[in-house]
Amino acid sequence: MTVLITGANRGIGHQLFNDYTQAGEKVFGTARSGIDYMPLEITDPQSHAALASHLAGEPIDLLVCNAGVYLDTDESLDNGYPKDMWRQTFDVNVTGVFLTIQHLLPNLRAAKNARIAIISSQMASHTRAPGGSYIYRASKAAVLNLGRNLSTDLRPEGIAVGIYDPGWVRTDMGTQSAEIDVTVSSRGLIAQFEALNMATSGKFLTWDGRDHPY
Repeated sequence: MTVLITGANRGIGHQLFNDYTQAGEKVFGTARSGIDYMPLEITDPQSHAALASHLAGEPIDLLVCNAGVYLDTDESLDNGYPKDMWRQTFDVNVTGVFLTIQHLLPNLRAAKNARIAIISSQMASHTRAPGGSYIYRASKAAVLNLGRNLSTDLRPEGIAVGIYDPGWVRTDMGTQSAEIDVTVSSRGLIAQFEALNMATSGKFLTWDGRDHPY
């Protein structure tokens, strides 16, 4: 199996990269920099085009859209959440995911029973609204919507799309106060990616396989 993971240089993406590599799979990881990863500036269409050109003719069985940012952890409702922070976050967390999938469609189509896994967040769910982090929450809700619509458009081609909450994970983004270790999240997600098929395409699932409320 050939796997491509965006944002493979840290956090959950890094653990997924390591776990798939140790399992003997052929793994491509992308990052802005790093000798172990393919260069990709997730917000730049030209960077996506260069990656697609480099991978021309390479079937991709599983594309994991993991790259993301969380910039508004300490913003104030009264005077925070600047406009540029909204743009930066949506450029990475939503547009970047779309550009990745769009440019790598030929690689997915070249594989048999290709799958796309989009990493969203429990913070995307409208049923959980404790306040704060408005930009991040909105971006993860948007990428959830993107994934569900992509699952409709790609269904006739046999490409399954799953959207996943990785859990509250102890990473730089999730902080050390989080509930689960990155290895637990990664192994759970890998099991969900393996189970992804046309019957489950479009679902929003937790890292341990439960249906997540929208």
